[in-house]
Amino acid sequence: MRVTKLDLGPIGVTLNYGDWEALLDAAPELEELGYSTIWVSGGQIDDLGRIADVVRATRKVPVATGIIPVDVFPSDAVAEAYAEIEGTHPGRFVVGLGGAHGPKPLQTLGGYLDRLDEAKPRVPEARRVLAALGPRMLDLARDRTAGACPLLVTPEYAAQARALLGGDSMLAVQQCVVLDTDATRAREAARELIGFLGGVTGYPAHLRRMGFGEDEVTQLSDRLVDALVAWGDEDTINARVSEHLEAGADHVAVTVLNTTGSSGPPLEQWRQLANALITRADRGSHSPRSRQRVRAPLDPLLRGGGR
Repeated sequence: MRVTKLDLGPIGVTLNYGDWEALLDAAPELEELGYSTIWVSGGQIDDLGRIADVVRATRKVPVATGIIPVDVFPSDAVAEAYAEIEGTHPGRFVVGLGGAHGPKPLQTLGGYLDRLDEAKPRVPEARRVLAALGPRMLDLARDRTAGACPLLVTPEYAAQARALLGGDSMLAVQQCVVLDTDATRAREAARELIGFLGGVTGYPAHLRRMGFGEDEVTQLSDRLVDALVAWGDEDTINARVSEHLEAGADHVAVTVLNTTGSSGPPLEQWRQLANALITRADRGSHSPRSRQRVRAPLDPLLRGGGR
């Protein structure tokens, strides 16, 4: 039984740009800005040593992976990386896992978690989370890890995921944002990401379960894009983050998408969002109004089949 719920704070940020050295240089400022967790995106994890790089570059902030693909990195390599970081910086590394895209993803992830349990030292349930989307994956996240870290979800999905996870599991929503009021530029950036993930096993079914039609999924309709990616000014993005927290998410990790064409980190956008999101979180404006939805029955969003 889980004793203490994993606490990642309310607002995190994702390192998801290509210049790794520039990202490392930016990490200490992100911590100073008040982001409560720094996430390293899967696209950056070509080497597990990058996680330790971010831990060493910062002082106290948790560093989570979003995500380590289990079909790329063997469990013993993840256990070794966790043990090394835990030995020098205890409590800093949160192991986010996912990417089981074979014919039996539940069995693949279950076996992977078994091996992490058997590792010496083991990777404890309280320090690992799953990129779960469907109901069976959320069950696995609830039963075998500290919680779930889904990407491309709506606040309505967050409410239903919270109902399935229960109150003791952590729900960290990864919210993609575009700090740009130009609809064409913003949606173009959003479609690039959604189109890429739409080719990954599991995501098309996930989008249909959230109520989007087949044509909307294949054509990446404006309605789908606007529901999944928050774009506009700081107030608009703040409103979406608040909706997730009010729906039952414990944490929202903000992933800034690029509309400038620059390959460098979006430092100015991170600063603007910190001022808008974290300042308001400190004032309590992001506090959930109610947790009654935890006990609400599941609607068709997450009921029935699908992993």
